[in-house]
Amino acid sequence: MIDRRTLLLMSMALLPASASAASRRRSPSPQTFDYGPARLDIYSRDGASSLPVVLFIHGGAWRAGKRTNVNVKPGFLLDNGFCFVSIDYRMLPEADVATQAEDVEQAYRYVRANIARYGGDPNRIAVMGHSAGSHLAALTGLRGGLPGVAALVLNDTRAYDLEALARSGGMARAYARAFPDPAQWRALSPATHVGSRKHPPTFIAYSRASGRAAASRAFAERLRATGTEVTLFDGSAYSHMSINRDFGDESDALTRAVMIFLKAALG
Repeated sequence: MIDRRTLLLMSMALLPASASAASRRRSPSPQTFDYGPARLDIYSRDGASSLPVVLFIHGGAWRAGKRTNVNVKPGFLLDNGFCFVSIDYRMLPEADVATQAEDVEQAYRYVRANIARYGGDPNRIAVMGHSAGSHLAALTGLRGGLPGVAALVLNDTRAYDLEALARSGGMARAYARAFPDPAQWRALSPATHVGSRKHPPTFIAYSRASGRAAASRAFAERLRATGTEVTLFDGSAYSHMSINRDFGDESDALTRAVMIFLKAALG
């Protein structure tokens, strides 16, 4: 497991000191596309070719949020040699979580089929999600709905194993509203789909929010038992919101940890 101090020492040389400042000065404009049920934004530099891609799924308790909730991620990642994609998906109560997962898979298929013309490499896509987006990334990635995905970055959710969450008394209002039918809990739990096969390299981060550490550690161990490469990040210095908002700050330990992971996973 990676702690804050270790990462700061490991990674000082890996990111240009001005990268975050540059991303804050320049707010790149995306190109917006309709992928079917919703829209997505592609951020890329002119003349880019065969760059690794980060596809981001926003949070919001499965009923709020939008693709523009990206803070400084686009500029920072573009400055560090990536293409960046942020997607919308249909929200509760219009669409249930099962439908949202299908939206994510459709968006991924669209990006994989089209990203080369915007400078991205379809064989080097990492899917990153925060909160509800983290759950959707884990669910779709582990059940095989993101064919060819190179890596997963899961940032702060308790919704890895819904039956275990309910047993522990953690089915708080946001979770109960998103997952009202216990008969669907197994199918909508990423842990159900771990199985015995090896999965793409996975980065799991947790904040100090209630229950995040225990759920993340249990899920990480379950994945590791399959031989999957897992990086577990102790984000107890962060709130649930700051662990997402601070990504792209040059002094941010999580940012450095994710970049180390992505460089190893995507090349």
